Amino acid sequence: MIRKIIGAIKKILKKVFYIILMSFFLILVVILAAYAIIDSDLPDIEKLTQYEEKASVITNVFDCNGEKIGEFYKEKRVLVTIDKMPAHLPEAFIAAEDARFYSHQGIDLRSIFRAFTVNLKAGRIVQGGSTITQQVARGFFLSRKKKYIRKLREAILAYRIDKNFSKEEILFLYLNQIYLGHRSYGVAAAAQNYFQKDVKDLNLAECSMLAGLPQAPSRYSPFKHMKRAKKRQRYVLKRMLVDRYITRDEYDEALKTEVVVKPIHSYYQEEAPYFTEYVRQYVENKYGLKALYEEGLKIYTTVDKSMQKAARESVKKGLLSLDKRMGYKGPITHLNAKEIFYFVNSSDTFKEDDDSGVFQGVVTDINSKDTIATVRFNDEVGYIKIDNIKWAREINPKKNYYNDRINKISSALNVGDLIYVKVKKFNAKQDIYELSLEQEPIAQSALLCIETDTGYVKAMIGGRKFVKSQFNRAIQSKRQPGSAFKPIIYAAALDKGYTTADLIIDEPITFKDKIKIEDELLDFVWRPKNYESHFFGYTSFREALIHSRNLVTIKILQDIGIDYVKNYAKKLGIDSYIDNNLSIALGSFGISLLELVKSYSVFANKGELIEPIFIVKILDKDGNVIEENEIRKKRVIEDSTAYIITNLLEDVVKEGTGKKVKQLKRSVAGKTGTTNDLYDAWFIGYTPQYVTGVWVGLDTEASMGRGETGSRAASPIWLDFMQKALSDEPELPFETSKNVTFERVTIKSKDGKIIKKDVLECFKDGTEPEQKTENKKMKIPKSIF
Repeated sequence: MIRKIIGAIKKILKKVFYIILMSFFLILVVILAAYAIIDSDLPDIEKLTQYEEKASVITNVFDCNGEKIGEFYKEKRVLVTIDKMPAHLPEAFIAAEDARFYSHQGIDLRSIFRAFTVNLKAGRIVQGGSTITQQVARGFFLSRKKKYIRKLREAILAYRIDKNFSKEEILFLYLNQIYLGHRSYGVAAAAQNYFQKDVKDLNLAECSMLAGLPQAPSRYSPFKHMKRAKKRQRYVLKRMLVDRYITRDEYDEALKTEVVVKPIHSYYQEEAPYFTEYVRQYVENKYGLKALYEEGLKIYTTVDKSMQKAARESVKKGLLSLDKRMGYKGPITHLNAKEIFYFVNSSDTFKEDDDSGVFQGVVTDINSKDTIATVRFNDEVGYIKIDNIKWAREINPKKNYYNDRINKISSALNVGDLIYVKVKKFNAKQDIYELSLEQEPIAQSALLCIETDTGYVKAMIGGRKFVKSQFNRAIQSKRQPGSAFKPIIYAAALDKGYTTADLIIDEPITFKDKIKIEDELLDFVWRPKNYESHFFGYTSFREALIHSRNLVTIKILQDIGIDYVKNYAKKLGIDSYIDNNLSIALGSFGISLLELVKSYSVFANKGELIEPIFIVKILDKDGNVIEENEIRKKRVIEDSTAYIITNLLEDVVKEGTGKKVKQLKRSVAGKTGTTNDLYDAWFIGYTPQYVTGVWVGLDTEASMGRGETGSRAASPIWLDFMQKALSDEPELPFETSKNVTFERVTIKSKDGKIIKKDVLECFKDGTEPEQKTENKKMKIPKSIF
């Protein structure tokens, strides 16, 4: 009986053994099959050897002095080798992420088991078991989806990476690839983003804070959650102390060190956004998106960061001044009593308009004398006096002008008005701020400055705020130049035989024509007039340009021919379509600021057309030059013609429509431009060093109001900018052409009537008039001019 039982047990055990053996064999087959399937689909880790060559790296843009003004990237990354990092930086990451990094072979079974136990006790995933090598495998080759098959692929890749790469090479890959929040990839980009430091300058406190980010960059962001970041930093430092990377004293010192997290620096928007965007478009069109965003180009430009800042400030100042002359447009909105209470007691509603120190505030009281308004803003109390609000009159639409200045607060403000205010000063005794009333300007402006003899674009403003409108009004916009086009007509006339002493009668002219509208011919009558609406009789060529006489200019254009002037303008760099009628004498066609500045540069460069240059050179990430731009000049008009126009435009500044820029107290030549109904205001001017143009107007092509001419709206911006741009430059005269003669002449009409006596005039050699005073002709030394 016992033998039978024993025999039966043996048979059962034998069957169990065969079942176990078969099961083991099947499991082995399944594992091998699974491995074969996974292995066949695994990426080639040899690609990691090309990381430095193919990694997506930031493209940097620099100004003429080598200062960064922009950056373009798909992933914000700066490659840096381990030897260029402070020793504590890789140590901090190892301590926080993979303490046994130097002892395991890519997979740490001990860490995996520990993490499994901790997660089992917690009932949720609170700890991971991935090594740094696994993170490299995942970051380069796999998705972040939490699937078992992905973990298996990750483990295989990690093991292979560990076998084929040194620990230092794996660290290099990890520390340059890891995502650390706020679009920062790698430790070098994170150091710049969070601390505005080069990675080599990081201290232990900063290193440990960065090392705390990989687990959850958003949750531990020092920008958003400094308390959490500090808590995570303490954990990293504790792990470094336990692993003996730092001493107790270093641990204590690091915890005491204040970590200064600086606002993210948006080079693109803060420095020269319109200029940088122009460069971006150029590089993208020529070299493609991949080169621009991933290949770490170094783009060296012509712009000067300090001049760009000056231009930005001048445009802003000019537009704010213009806006206040245009009158008060009313409050942002009006709040009822309940809304006022919410506004005053909710910090969420107090928001700064921009970096100019302008805030939203609500009027809470107006005193009995109607001279002071109380305003709550940004958790503070302030007041606006009547003196700081007198500009806030309303536009009179019938007169296209503003009404008289106000003399009481309630003429502009009411309790409950939500308005823009700016702090003028702080009254410490009363703990209250004195404020001024502000508003968002509606006008736009563009400014373009090029260096005279190189064509280098030193500053470019394409609008009031790039964040609100990326439309570049310096290049993309085409507006009527008005009288700013006249110097080109007068230059063309000089080359047709006119002289500065020629007389033209300023008198009424009437042009009649037929125009076709919807298949019907209608009579068209054009009676052009001067800006002053009256006529000046006999007018010299010089006086006509100095005082911008419309009728004389039309007569000159009629005499020399429209086609001739159009071709002449093209020689000077104006490629925009010019209408085929006499109204072009008044600048009635569309043109860009860039074209107009380019054409004036011909006069500044003694008859040579210079191509504006935005980019000096472009290097690849290895320092090889892939593009270099040289100065390009070609003669398009005689140097004598260019100089005479300069001489005339100097007088425009001394006694004509450009008199406001005389305050520069340097050799300046320039011309204002104003269009019908005051839609556009221009000032294009130059010194021996720079040619600068300014345009002011509304995008809607509406009037800016009575009196807003080029002289009033545009030239103050030009002057303010040039005062800053030339502050450290020597005073230079315009160089006189060798082919001109200065003579004192008496200007007479055809009937012998003397118009002007003893006038010093400038002529091309051989064109001097026969009528002259007894003074001998003389060359004027160039030092006088």
